[in-house]
Amino acid sequence: MQDLQNAPEFAQAYFAAAAAASSDQYIALFSDTVVVRDDGHTHRGLAAVRRWHDAAPTVLYALREVTGTATACQAVAEVSGDFPGSPVDLRFAFERDRTGKITVLDISV
Repeated sequence: MQDLQNAPEFAQAYFAAAAAASSDQYIALFSDTVVVRDDGHTHRGLAAVRRWHDAAPTVLYALREVTGTATACQAVAEVSGDFPGSPVDLRFAFERDRTGKITVLDISV
C-alpha cells in the first residue's frame, strides 16, 4: 500500500485539479464508485462526476482551512466565479480509500 498524502497536501492537490483546464486530472482523483453530493444533487460514478464537473462554471478556489486525516478530511475554501452569491465559503468533506482515491465528496455551505 502506498503512503497517502496528508490532509493539507491532498486538499492542495484537489483544488489545483478542480481548477485545471482539463477535467482528466480532476477525474483521476476519484474511485470508480465515487459518490459526490453538491447543491442538493447526488452524482454516482466517474461518468456522472465528469458531467457535473464539466457543466460547472469556471471558478477560483482559495483554501482557508483543512482538518482531519489522510482518509477522512474536511476543507473550507472560498469559491469565486460567475455564479449567484459569489464569492462563497464552501465546506468539502472527503472520504478516501487506501489507494488515495476519493470515494465520497460532500460539498455544503
